[in-house]
Amino acid sequence: MDFPKSPFLIQRIVSIASGPDDLVLDFFAASGTTGHAVMAQNVIDGGRRRFILVQLPEPLDPESNEQKAASDFCDSLSKPRTIAEITKERLRRASHKMSAEAPMLSGDNGFKVFKLATSNIGAWDPMAKDLAGTLLEAVEHIQDGRTDDDILNELMLKLGLDLAVPMEQRVIHGKKVHSIGGGVLLVCLDSAIGTKDYEPLAMGIAAWHKELAPAGETTLVFRDSAFADDVAKSNLTAILNQHGLDNVRSL
Repeated sequence: MDFPKSPFLIQRIVSIASGPDDLVLDFFAASGTTGHAVMAQNVIDGGRRRFILVQLPEPLDPESNEQKAASDFCDSLSKPRTIAEITKERLRRASHKMSAEAPMLSGDNGFKVFKLATSNIGAWDPMAKDLAGTLLEAVEHIQDGRTDDDILNELMLKLGLDLAVPMEQRVIHGKKVHSIGGGVLLVCLDSAIGTKDYEPLAMGIAAWHKELAPAGETTLVFRDSAFADDVAKSNLTAILNQHGLDNVRSL
C-alpha cells in the first residue's frame, strides 16, 4: 500500500481506546491492518473485540510500479485485482497466525464478507400495460440467482439481528430448516411444501423449537411460492400456532 498503517500503532490504539467487548470500525480498511491488530490484541488480553472493515473493490493497476506487487499477489491467488481481495487475504492469514500462536485462545478469529446489493425480495412493480403478466411474474418473490445465505442475511438485517449470531440447520421431513440466534428466527426456504408435507414439517419445527428454547419470541419464515395451495399454508400455520409459534411469515 502507498501509506500502510503500522500494525503496532493500531494495536496500541486498540488496547488504549477499546474495551474487551467493543466493536472496532475502520471505514478505510486497505490491507486490513485494523482487523489484524484487533485479533492480536485479543490474543494478548483475552478480549472478545470484533471489527467491521469497509473497503471498496478498488481496482489495482498491474502497469503501475506502486501497485504491481499487489496486483501480482492477487494473480498468484487467482483473485480479482482489487484492494478488497488483499484485505480479505490479510485477515485470513492473520487469523491462521493467531490460531497457531495461541492454540488455547477461545475466541473466534473468523470473519464474514458482505457486499452491498439490491434486495433479494422483489418489489411489487406493476406494468399498467400488462397487469396479467406482472401478476404471474410476482408469484415468485425471490430474485433469480439469490442463495439461501443471501436471503437469511437480509432477514437478519430486517429483524435487527446481529449478523454474527450462531446459525445452524436441520433437515426436517426432507426440508432444510435454518435456526438463527438459538431459535429466535427459524427459516425454511424449500421450494416445495405439499399437502403431505405440512404436518410432519410443522411438528418437526415445533419439536426443534421446544428443544432450542429461545428466550424471546420466535419468527418463522417460509417461501410463499413453496406451498402447493392455500390449504397447505393455512394448515401448517395453524399447527405452528397450536404450539405457541404465532409469528409466521412468508416471502
